[in-house]
Amino acid sequence: MWFFARDPVRDFPFELSPEPAEGGPPGPWALHSGRKKATGSPVSIFVYDVKPGAEEQTQVAKAAFKRLKTLRHPNILAYIDGLETDKCLHVVTEAVTPLGMYLKARAEAGGLKELELSWGLHQIVKALSFLVNDCSLIHNNVCMAAVFVDRAGEWKLGGLDYMYSAQGNGGGPPSKGIPELEQYDPPELADSSGRAVREKWSADMWRLGCLIWEVFNGPLPRATALRNPGKIPKSLVPHYCELVGANPKVRPNPARFLQNCRAPGGFMSNRFVETNLFLEEIQIKEPAEKQKFFQELSKSLDSFPEDFCRHKVLPQLLTAFEFGNAGAVVLTPLFKVGKFLSTEEYQQKIIPVVVKMFSSTDRAMRIRLLQQMEQFIQYLDEPTVNTQIFPHVVHGFLDTNPAIREQTVKSMLLLAPKLNEANLNVELMKHFARLQARDEQGPIRCNTTVCLGKIGSYLSASTRHRVLTSAFSRATKDPFAPSRVAGVLGFAATHNLYSMSDCAHKILPVLCGLTVDPEKSVRDQAFKAIRSFLSKLESVSEDPTQLADVEKDVHAASSPGMGGAAASWAGWAVTGVSSLTSKLIRAHPTAAPAETNIPQRPTPEGLPAPAPTPVPATPMTSSHWETQEEGEDTAEDSSAADRWDDEDWGSLEQEAESVLAQHDNWNTGSQASRSRQTINPDHKSPESDWSSWEAEGSWDQGWQEPNPQEPPPEGTRLASEYNWGGPEPSDKGDPFASLSARQEAGTQRRPDPWGDDNWEGLETENRKCFPWQD
Repeated sequence: MWFFARDPVRDFPFELSPEPAEGGPPGPWALHSGRKKATGSPVSIFVYDVKPGAEEQTQVAKAAFKRLKTLRHPNILAYIDGLETDKCLHVVTEAVTPLGMYLKARAEAGGLKELELSWGLHQIVKALSFLVNDCSLIHNNVCMAAVFVDRAGEWKLGGLDYMYSAQGNGGGPPSKGIPELEQYDPPELADSSGRAVREKWSADMWRLGCLIWEVFNGPLPRATALRNPGKIPKSLVPHYCELVGANPKVRPNPARFLQNCRAPGGFMSNRFVETNLFLEEIQIKEPAEKQKFFQELSKSLDSFPEDFCRHKVLPQLLTAFEFGNAGAVVLTPLFKVGKFLSTEEYQQKIIPVVVKMFSSTDRAMRIRLLQQMEQFIQYLDEPTVNTQIFPHVVHGFLDTNPAIREQTVKSMLLLAPKLNEANLNVELMKHFARLQARDEQGPIRCNTTVCLGKIGSYLSASTRHRVLTSAFSRATKDPFAPSRVAGVLGFAATHNLYSMSDCAHKILPVLCGLTVDPEKSVRDQAFKAIRSFLSKLESVSEDPTQLADVEKDVHAASSPGMGGAAASWAGWAVTGVSSLTSKLIRAHPTAAPAETNIPQRPTPEGLPAPAPTPVPATPMTSSHWETQEEGEDTAEDSSAADRWDDEDWGSLEQEAESVLAQHDNWNTGSQASRSRQTINPDHKSPESDWSSWEAEGSWDQGWQEPNPQEPPPEGTRLASEYNWGGPEPSDKGDPFASLSARQEAGTQRRPDPWGDDNWEGLETENRKCFPWQD
């Protein structure tokens, strides 16, 4: 029976490239790039071919093989596997690049920063300190060829061929026999008398000085070139001079050299080195120290190398979240590092962590995820959003913290394009209906309307027809002035989704009612919208053939492209950078939210009259919510076509910010009286809140035309009798504001509402209700 010997090289679990890498170490070793056959992970393979007559060199190579296998240190080249046969030696290590090649490549790309060089030299000195102080070993080969760089930019010390014991029990230093390496030997080795007094580390520290010179100035041509520091930084020059001094006795121990360079103002005293040192010891740090470190880390990442962020910082962040209970504090640096990843890497490393974070009950975690959703939403696929993200996000609509409710609303602008039919048209609309009708925070009701206008194009045709008109109509009756502005702008942003019949019968009547709103900004936006709707109706009236084109989007399926017109109609930031409710929470973290002291809307007939509105502590004018308009023309061309995309509909966030600047905190004033739906929770107004939609099956239900109004109060003239074209005296009050003001308790109505023209009396009454107009 024949037995065939197995080829150990063929059975080796690693595959190496046929040609050695360029710029490999001098000597008998050849450096090849390789990969593990089972996983495909990259490695580096050092190959030594055994040649006849080179027994001494073979023994040196085998000693290096043994040293590398037994020495384990973060700053020494990491051994993975090896193969020893009669013909060759294979040493498998982590994937690395020779330092010379690395510096050349980085120089072509713009050069290395001093931060990176300081940390690289720190690592090599630390490795030398480990060898000489902990292991009593002399490296005997410190030079550019013995240093390698991994994918994270970490410098690793290799080249252990000529290492020997500092205690002398293993014989003297082996002979190198390579001229390129012998030029790094210190001058005292040429003294055959042996009378030079030196420390065990003296020779390696001289070679360290040579390495520093080469890092900053290029290959060392001769030993005399060390006298000129060249491009070595000034903060490092004094310590470099100690290394290359002629007296070996004064050369510092590696540990002392590190201490000197880490002194304040030293070359290795910087944020990058401190960050690396903290990451190396992060497992033994206290939780408070970790929290502070991660909070400050994101500020420094912009100045750190990309490879360092991807391969060293990112694994530490993921580990800190997974096993260290770091919590929400890791989110900001995590997403910052994520910008350096490819799409595939992002989905493999960060998305699983993000999905897990959404299930957390930590409020800080949830709100930071919502605020920074814009950074990772493009990496989430629709099944993940609908099954693993959205079910957790919707809990934020019911949260007692207003900041979380607000951020949850804003996040829907990013999630809406990825939501399925049930989540978008049923579940989300149910929550939006409840928030807009019942939420006690005015900015949240306002932002709900804003968000609905922006995602209107993603809704199905039936949902749009059922929801949008009712939702924006409700917003125009909100006691919070920006909500009323948002309702008007919502109609404008979604103008292409309404039929001409709805424009004439449902939308224009609502907008016309706002032309007598007490807030000038609401009236201004209402007039702009009315003119645009009328222009649209008039163009169709003059040319009925345009009807099909004007109504082409009314029954169209939901389309992301249709949202372009609504993308900029209101200015709140999706990421919550300028959050109104967040400011409220910061000012009063434990106080119950209160309503703003604002003018109340007229009470429809049949509803109980609310209590008089408290007078605000800080006077404000009706122009606080005014929107900046760009050269609005006073006369519109009656035959003009659709001009929606040309209109500047303003920025709600800017308006809201201006009011917050006037009020120290809109939550600190006395409780304002509620609007119809919140004055008496048990009373069902004709405009019943949207929370009844699920039970009643219709958003339209309850939005009937209001009952006929009572005769106008005394002092009110008919519109036909008012001189609209004549000039108004400069000292007269706003005639529209008086129409919304409630009568004082006990005031008698005169039988003739237009009996006189006592505008002074009207102005006095107006000041009672709206004192800020003084």
